[in-house]
Amino acid sequence: MSPFSGSYCAEDAVFLLKPLVLETVDVATKERLIQSGARHYSELLSAERLPGPDYLRLFEALTARYAARLAAEVLALAGHLARSRPRQVTVVSLARAGTPIGALLVRALRHLGHGDARHYSISIIRDRGIDENALRFILRREGRSAASLAFVDGWTAKGVIADELRQALARWNGRESEQLDPALHVIADIGGVAEVAATVEDYALPSGILNATVSGLTSRSILNAAIGPDDFHGCVFHDAWRAQDRSGWFLDQISAHFTTATAYPLHLDSGQRQARHRAMQAVLARLHERYRIGNHNFIKPGVAEATRVLLRRVPGLLLLRDADHADVAHVRLLAADKRVPVVIDATLPVQAIALIETLA
Repeated sequence: MSPFSGSYCAEDAVFLLKPLVLETVDVATKERLIQSGARHYSELLSAERLPGPDYLRLFEALTARYAARLAAEVLALAGHLARSRPRQVTVVSLARAGTPIGALLVRALRHLGHGDARHYSISIIRDRGIDENALRFILRREGRSAASLAFVDGWTAKGVIADELRQALARWNGRESEQLDPALHVIADIGGVAEVAATVEDYALPSGILNATVSGLTSRSILNAAIGPDDFHGCVFHDAWRAQDRSGWFLDQISAHFTTATAYPLHLDSGQRQARHRAMQAVLARLHERYRIGNHNFIKPGVAEATRVLLRRVPGLLLLRDADHADVAHVRLLAADKRVPVVIDATLPVQAIALIETLA
């Protein structure tokens, strides 16, 4: 098991993933295989496309719009981690949505004087759990203390990965001597499932609208027959895309504001979190009934999750709260490109919701 840093500097991120050469399948075939139950989503990848110039301009505009805000939110999370883990801080991001946020957090921790902070990005997969080999590597090969680990993601939506994390760490804690805190730390907790969040607002995190080119040139994580019992979970490393990579650029744009940003108060109240969770569940139930959706995994709430559906899945419908908001310009562009119908619903509690087309 050999860690690598993708296109990041090693000080910003270390991936505990196994680079693979993987044959891709087209999006429609992948969707049918997943929906039919013939294959799990973690076994398959469809080919990623590099963002076009119009889309890239939207990413750069969102980065400029939200750089100062995101810097303040990252500093708030970093300050919380420094206070709650005074001896050592080990950021463990959930690849790959959590990876850019983990890289920003370790920069912020160094900015706050914690030079021994480290960031590892590891795999967690719905219905398959967390990469325990990666946890063992961090704890036993790298010698990081169990109390120092903090699990980080970019955002929440329905809470599927948050639930997977809790279940996976409950199994780990039941077997292993190192007891790990399952609390999830995120920038945006729209689903009311993260214990620590910088905001509860659904806004277009710039890192959430790109794929590999803002995530160290890695794919999402893979768990298939190529992964042996002693391996890390896998990924594809898009080394040929270095000229188009924005991973380091994005970190630089945000961290440039650390010296002037003022940290926001965090959202830590469990009662308010439960209220957000109930509100999200009510919205999901309404959409299930209105659009006759049989599988709860086919509803993806929040602008970041909607973006991922339009980039990687077969979308059937895009719901927007306000079609003219700058935060949804990129999903409108993607929907137009894929000829996905768009419905405006001003009652939505989030900016966007994507519904996956039923194929199987």
